[in-house]
Amino acid sequence: MEFITGKHLSRRTFVGRMGAGVALPFLDAMVPAGRPWRDKSVEAQQTRLVCIEESMGCAGGSDWGAARNLFAPKEIGRDFTLGVDSQLKPLEAYRDHLTIVSSTDCRNAEAYRVEEIGGDHDRSTAVFLTQAHPKQTQGSDMYLGVSLDQLHAKRFGQDTVLPSLELCVEEIDRGGGCAYNYHCAYTTSLAWSSPNQPLPAIREPRAVFERLFGAGDSEKDRSERRRTDKSMLDWIVTEVARLRTSLGAVDRLAMDEYLQHVREIERRIQLMEARNLGGEEREMPEAPSGIPDSWDEHMRLMFDLQVLALQTDMTRVITFKTGFDQSNRTFPKSGTTKSIHGASHHGNVSDDIMDFHKINTYRLGAVEYFLEKMKNTVDGDGSLLDKTAIVWGSPMGDPNLHNHRRCPLLLMGHANGALEGGLHIGAAEGTPMANAFVALMQGIGHEMESFGDSTGSLDLTVPRGVTSTGGAK
Repeated sequence: MEFITGKHLSRRTFVGRMGAGVALPFLDAMVPAGRPWRDKSVEAQQTRLVCIEESMGCAGGSDWGAARNLFAPKEIGRDFTLGVDSQLKPLEAYRDHLTIVSSTDCRNAEAYRVEEIGGDHDRSTAVFLTQAHPKQTQGSDMYLGVSLDQLHAKRFGQDTVLPSLELCVEEIDRGGGCAYNYHCAYTTSLAWSSPNQPLPAIREPRAVFERLFGAGDSEKDRSERRRTDKSMLDWIVTEVARLRTSLGAVDRLAMDEYLQHVREIERRIQLMEARNLGGEEREMPEAPSGIPDSWDEHMRLMFDLQVLALQTDMTRVITFKTGFDQSNRTFPKSGTTKSIHGASHHGNVSDDIMDFHKINTYRLGAVEYFLEKMKNTVDGDGSLLDKTAIVWGSPMGDPNLHNHRRCPLLLMGHANGALEGGLHIGAAEGTPMANAFVALMQGIGHEMESFGDSTGSLDLTVPRGVTSTGGAK
C-alpha cells in the first residue's frame, strides 16, 4: 500500500496485497496542501478515448433510410431534430454531448482488386480505426496500419497501468479460417499497435475484472477465492481501513461509494457465473460460463468495468467491439426476431429496412447506460463524460449493398472541450471518415496532419449564433 506522504496522495495510489487491489478514484487528498488546485485532467494527455464499433452499418445508410433521416437528422448545425424514428432517439437526453457526423466514407474497406471483391465483411473491422486498406493474406505477412486508439495510447497512456484496454462481447474465434483469403485478425481486431500487430480483445467480464483489480498472485489463488465466494475487497479490508482513517469526511464518502460499486460489479459477475453453472438450460449453451446469456447484461457489465477503469485512471484508452460481421444473433426486445445479419440484407424493401432499423436503434440504445454512468461519475471539477471522447460508428454504410459510403459516425462526450456537443456535422459527399478522425485527434492533443486516406480535417464545430438547416449531402 502507498501511504500518504507529505500532505497528499499520489494519483497513482493503489491499495492492495497478495496480487489483489484497487486503484483509487480522484480524491481531494490527492491535491497537494497549500498549493492552488489545478485539474490536470483538462490537459490533453488526460483526455480519455473510448472507441466503440457497430458492425454492418445501419438502416440509415440506405437511400430509403437516409431520405427518412433514420440516422442523420434533416437539419445540420445546432438546431437539429431527432424524429420519432431516429436511431439516435434513445440518446436524446444527452444531445448536448452528441456530435453527429454524417455522410463520411470508409473507402479503404472497399475492394481494390478483383480478387478482393466479396470480402467487405472481412475487411470492415480492420479499417474502422486505422482507415487503412488491409493486405489480403491469411499468413503472418498481414499488413494494415496503426489504429487511432493506439496512437493515443502510445503518446498519452504510457504512464498508466494499462496503456489500453481491448474488449468485445461476441465470440471472436472464427473456427479455423476466414473468407476471401483474409486473416481472421482483420475481422476480429479493432486495435492495431503496428501494421502487423493486432491486439486481442477480452470477452469475459471476470477476465476484465481481474485484469483491473487482480484477485490473487496466481490462478490457484484466484480459483480458491472464487470457490470460497470471497470478495476481492475482503482480501484488502485492513489496507482499506488504514487508508480510510487518513482521509477527510468527503473523501471517505467518495471512497466508500466507489468500493461499493466495485463490490456490486463483482457480485453481479459471481451471480451470473453461478446461474450459468446451475444446470438450467441456457440461451447460449455454447458460451463459456463466464459469458452472460443476455446481451444487455453483458453490455452493462462491460460498460461498468470501463467506467471503473477510466475513473481510476488505470487506462485512458479503450476499444469495444459490440458484435461481429455476419453475426446471426437475434434481439427479440428490439421488436423483431430476425438476426442482425439477416435483417441487414433487407433487399431495399421498406418494411425489412425498418426491421433492421429496430435492431440498430435497440443496440445503440445500450450506449445510453454508458453515457449515464459517465455523466454521473465525478472526476475533479467535472464528469468523466466531460473529459472523454467516445467514438461510435461503423465502417459499413448500407449493408444490403456491402458498401462503405455514408457510414454512421457519432462522437460523444466533451473531450475536455475538444467536442462542443449538440451538433450535426453534415460532410460533403465523398468526405473520408478519416477527416473527422484527424480533427478529433488534433483536438485531444495530437499533432496530426493526416490519417489513413484523409484529405484534410473536417471541422467539428459550428460558430455560436450560426445555424444551418440544410440536409446532409
